[in-house]
Amino acid sequence: MDDDWTGADEAGTETSTETSTGAGAPGAADADRLRLEREFLLALRRAGSVLQLLGAASAERIGINVTDLNCLNILWLSGDMTAGDLARDTGLTTASITGVLDRLEQSGFVHRERDTRDRRRVIVRPDPVRGARDVGPVFGPVVNAWRAVAAGYTDEQLALIVQFQVQVEQIMRNALIELRTNPGRHLDGILGAKSEVQVQTFAIESIIACLFCHIAP
Repeated sequence: MDDDWTGADEAGTETSTETSTGAGAPGAADADRLRLEREFLLALRRAGSVLQLLGAASAERIGINVTDLNCLNILWLSGDMTAGDLARDTGLTTASITGVLDRLEQSGFVHRERDTRDRRRVIVRPDPVRGARDVGPVFGPVVNAWRAVAAGYTDEQLALIVQFQVQVEQIMRNALIELRTNPGRHLDGILGAKSEVQVQTFAIESIIACLFCHIAP
């Protein structure tokens, strides 16, 4: 199953390696690099798969669906938004967003208020108390585990990890935009040959990252 996603890319990489070395087979260093690249891709895919499962299980534990949890996460990260803003950022229709906000408001996770500067606008605000009470305990153990892992790295190493995460996030954002605007186009030109990450990971990673910043160690 793993080969079906990476085989074509690895084949192309091997061909280019053979050409550059002039040998019939890659050297030891080239073979090690190919192995590391394959492990890198598989690690991203496995993490993405687990994060999707974590998102679904967490949403169930919190008592909302995955779409509502993703929308709630965007509100936490972005701050106050209008329904139109949220529809744009999620790619959902206005009608779908209305349903999401109705459910979240009924559950006490968000509040809708008139914009004091423009009474025609309705602002959606997440409720920090409800979020801390119902969402914090679900992701808290993961946040604490991440803190423990982070403690084992130097500042320079953490800076490199952050840089990597930013790059992966941008890849997924580009893929998300492409999927929405050009549904018939293949993603290779957007993701690049060696960037087979799952778009859905971003939402759950962002939830945990947001909690990482706000939950005291």
